[in-house]
Amino acid sequence: MIWELDLQFFGEDGPGGEKTEEPTSKKLDDARKEGQVAKSQEMCNAVSLIAMFLTLRFAGLGIGERFLENFRYVYSVIPDYTKLIRGEIVLNDYAGLLRIMIIRLLLIILPIFAIGVIVAVGTNMAQIRWMVTTKPLQPKLNKLSPMSGVKRLFSKKKLVDLALSIAKLVVIFGVVWSYIKDKFALVGLLYDMSIGAAVSEICHTVLDLGLRISIIYLLVAVLDLIYQRRKFHKDMMMTKQEVKDEYKNSEGDPQIKGKIRQRMMEASRRRMIQSVPEADVVITNPTHFAVALKYDSEIADAPVVIAKGQDFLAQKIKDEARNAGVEIVENKPLARMIYHNVDLGGKIPPELYQAVAEVLAFVYNLKESRGGSAAYSAGTRKMA
Repeated sequence: MIWELDLQFFGEDGPGGEKTEEPTSKKLDDARKEGQVAKSQEMCNAVSLIAMFLTLRFAGLGIGERFLENFRYVYSVIPDYTKLIRGEIVLNDYAGLLRIMIIRLLLIILPIFAIGVIVAVGTNMAQIRWMVTTKPLQPKLNKLSPMSGVKRLFSKKKLVDLALSIAKLVVIFGVVWSYIKDKFALVGLLYDMSIGAAVSEICHTVLDLGLRISIIYLLVAVLDLIYQRRKFHKDMMMTKQEVKDEYKNSEGDPQIKGKIRQRMMEASRRRMIQSVPEADVVITNPTHFAVALKYDSEIADAPVVIAKGQDFLAQKIKDEARNAGVEIVENKPLARMIYHNVDLGGKIPPELYQAVAEVLAFVYNLKESRGGSAAYSAGTRKMA
């Protein structure tokens, strides 16, 4: 039996080739909604540890006194939960005594954990923008696939996480060993100390060691944060095909939009051609350009371009003008000037007033010479 190995199983490129394009804002927003963000959980853990150890360091004396006070109180109320049976003192309300102990201990411990939680949430919010999403909690069938599980198990991310965990253990072990090897002599001295002094010395040693570990942990977390952000950016990179597909989905298929735009232009051209019979004159190049002008002193203070075109469209304008009996005048420089400088529906600029007035006067004289309203066949006239 010959086994075929699919190399694409280990590939990281998406559909459409190599990921060479920067991630779009839409892809980043979609990834964020899915719970995919560039953050380091190690950073949250490290900052929370530092906050908790600093709290214990500066408030430890008060916390210790509250613990002692709690024990004194519990011992003082034990007689209230006991009774004498056959000459022996027996607790008759274990649950009540235990409840009092737990409540008083929680009142001491919970503020410390609350500080850790607040610092952890604040660290998360400092790394990423706040957004509430439930999509990461939704079940996904692809996570149940054995192949997907194997791929995630041997992925680059898992290998990096494993290497990071080993590095953290090595560094932390080195810090612990370098600190406690000088404290071995302290063990012998504890026997000569009072209980309070011995407990204080042990707590001081543990807190100092915890702060050292937390600071080293923070340095590792900074490196992890840099790695996570670079990895996230690399994972969010897109192929050219993905960029095209996203644009097509968000903006519409370019081919369809092109067809719609073409149909709109055709409809606009038909309306423009239909307005040619209303023109007073059509000025031509004579073959490449054609502009149709209409002048109504009650509506506008200057002639208006109601149609213009080049090549094939210019020929259509001239044909429509001939069929409607609109005079066509050949004036090459004026036709080019109006075509390139006046938009459709725009008025003739003042610098062209004189030239256009001469054309209109020429047309009006032609009409008067024919008797005004008498029917005639319009043709192309060339001004001298």
